[in-house]
Amino acid sequence: MANAGENTRIRSKTVVISVFSVMIGAVFIVYALRLFSMQVIHGNAYRTQSRVVSTRNTVITAQRGEIYDRNNNAALVINTDSFAIEVVPGEIPADEYDTVSTKLADYLGIKKSEIDAAIPQNIRRSFSRVTVKTNVPFEVVSNIAENLYDLPGVSYVSKPMRNYIETGSFSHILGYVGNITREEYALMYNQGYSNTSIVGKNGIEKQYDSLLQGKDGLEQRTIDARGRIISEPPTIRPPEMGKKLVLTIDTNIQKLAEKALGNRIGAVVVLKPSTGEVLAMVSYPYFDSNLFNRENSSEEYSKLTQDQYNPLLNRAVNAAYPPASTFKIVMSAAILAEKSLPTYEKIECSGDMEYGGRVFHCWILRPGHGRLDFKNALAQSCDIYYWQVGREKLGVDKIAEYAKMFGYGQSAQIDLPSQSRGFFPSAEWKERRYHERWLGGDTMAISIGQGYTTATPLQVANVMAMVANSGVIYKPHILKEVRDPSTDELLETVEPEVLHKSDLDDAIWKEIQDDLRYTVTDGATRHSLANRTVKMAAKTGTAEVNGYKDSWHSWLLAYAPWDGPPEDRVVVATIVEAANIWESWSNYATNIIMQGIFANQTYEEAVAALGWQYLINNHRTSGARIE
Repeated sequence: MANAGENTRIRSKTVVISVFSVMIGAVFIVYALRLFSMQVIHGNAYRTQSRVVSTRNTVITAQRGEIYDRNNNAALVINTDSFAIEVVPGEIPADEYDTVSTKLADYLGIKKSEIDAAIPQNIRRSFSRVTVKTNVPFEVVSNIAENLYDLPGVSYVSKPMRNYIETGSFSHILGYVGNITREEYALMYNQGYSNTSIVGKNGIEKQYDSLLQGKDGLEQRTIDARGRIISEPPTIRPPEMGKKLVLTIDTNIQKLAEKALGNRIGAVVVLKPSTGEVLAMVSYPYFDSNLFNRENSSEEYSKLTQDQYNPLLNRAVNAAYPPASTFKIVMSAAILAEKSLPTYEKIECSGDMEYGGRVFHCWILRPGHGRLDFKNALAQSCDIYYWQVGREKLGVDKIAEYAKMFGYGQSAQIDLPSQSRGFFPSAEWKERRYHERWLGGDTMAISIGQGYTTATPLQVANVMAMVANSGVIYKPHILKEVRDPSTDELLETVEPEVLHKSDLDDAIWKEIQDDLRYTVTDGATRHSLANRTVKMAAKTGTAEVNGYKDSWHSWLLAYAPWDGPPEDRVVVATIVEAANIWESWSNYATNIIMQGIFANQTYEEAVAALGWQYLINNHRTSGARIE
């Protein structure tokens, strides 16, 4: 019996030991499987998470790409060193916070309350970096660096700042940069932008922001559980600078055109018609792109927006004006192509004509031009000639057809972030818009570039480009090349692209070219466009303006050399608004620009060569009238 009981106890112990062994084995297997899962199956994920937890990543801001003029030797926009002051609140002893922040505020020349606002109470034990001030001058940073022992938790980092070497009229072309807005970030976050990115806001800076951006670098440091840096060499991924852009703009021609226009509200466009390259684009008044790098940039922006002459408006591409008599180039092409009347047939201009119960005056010469044929009607810019032909021979639909051929009412597709399409009316449009029939008087108005017709200076320049090219308009562009920022290797070249092309005979274009030359030699511009250096073909335009009594927008549209090959030609379109004291300056400004380009002269040299010093010193050449 005793042996049986002993055996039972032994078996019970054996079972317990077996069960316990099984349990231990099961636990071991579970842990082994878990360890296998963590190290083998999910090892990469845990290692990544471990690195994230144990490292601090600091972004190294990439420099934006630089911008150069067409010869790739004159910098228009570069980067300069700018510094930001950062604070790690957790590294400041609690009892020293007020002392440190007061000293830092004194060095930075700001109020202590500004630092307190950047570092509120709830983050003062955090080991995350906080930027308390940007665009800090080097002298201030040097002073802080010499006293870092008394400023625990304070450090400085280099943050490149945009430096616009050329401002004035260049600012509308180049644009400016600023902090990305919430709306912009919502649209661009999946394109590599962050909520702290600096982005282009206007001009080339905005149009080609993706090329100029570059790629930020990264500095990785190991930190402890509280976020404090553990001393060891950091891992650095260097930033990549943005691409270098070479523009079509010629710095010398840009400055020449800027001075030729002077302080007169208006615009100048200089085109290379055989390629569509923009050699110069001036809009006055202008602004300084460097204003937006300052701490009070919002105040500066507010002042610009409140200026009655709107310096932020690029009048060359975003302002649309009545093209006035420059539109007679379009009319001339239509008359010749449609054979509306023989070029030798004359129309009587008595100075006025009656139609629809109204009297229309030929404003150029009130007593009348007498009997004019096609060539002299263009040279003398006779309104009555074009009124009659437009109303009686062509009609609104045919005129609209040729206006479209020249690009009226359509985008010029220049590589800028915004541009006006201008407008060209139709009978259907007027009926929808005003519920009125199209009348003969409306046709007369559009025949001389008035009425509802509007165009930008760039669109008007394209009209002359088509003449200079004998029937082709190339898409105007400002970007010429994209280059590697380190090696200057050519990465991309912008090739000419046809925007509009006509099927008119070469003989028609030759006739228009010759007649526009005759306009200079024997027309109303024979004195203001007299030039011994280069032969020009040109057309004036004087647009009626509401709001200014006896005042007009003044156009001058020209190309030169008239007798040279298309690849050597340059188109200049100049408009001087009615807000100026002497509107007819557009003729003289254009002649100065042509003289400077083809004689390779500065503005001052061109004025001297033309013998116009007396004009430059005349008070009538001053800027905008002050009402």
